[in-house]
Amino acid sequence: MSGPTMRIWLVVVLTLATLTFGLGLCACGPYSASSGRVDDSIRKVAVPFLDNRTAEPNIEVLFTQAIIRALQIDNTLKVVSEHEADTLLTGSVTRYRLREAFTNADLQVNEYQVQIAVRLTFASKSSGEEIFANRAFSGTGNYILNDPATNEDTARADAAGEIVRDVLALVVQEW
Repeated sequence: MSGPTMRIWLVVVLTLATLTFGLGLCACGPYSASSGRVDDSIRKVAVPFLDNRTAEPNIEVLFTQAIIRALQIDNTLKVVSEHEADTLLTGSVTRYRLREAFTNADLQVNEYQVQIAVRLTFASKSSGEEIFANRAFSGTGNYILNDPATNEDTARADAAGEIVRDVLALVVQEW
């Protein structure tokens, strides 16, 4: 191949490679509105047991554990003991509702929905400064009857996951 033909061929190959494999020839990258980083002064969080303001027994224990698990899985904030914590996530479970979500053709309920509402405060332990205070969050999770992969516990965990995502969005958005 001659010089100009070789250059054209090289441009075509590099263009195709860029489009096919995402090999950028410029310093461009995917856009993100959030850096995904949290200030180190608030990164370590303790989550004491929430208060239970519902008729559902032990929901505060189960839900606090679900929040802790979701935070650990997300790993944006590090869950530690209250002694080691920079921040505290405190609050109460204000609603726990199990409702019929869907029925089949015979009008038999085949799917339920767990609805959970909480009020949370996220504050610096040392200064008392509140990142947010008495903020309402809610989450839902569904489970299908006779499906061994889902139950009320998995629906509760899904609801907790929604709430934790909303909490993290508030914490991370400023950084």
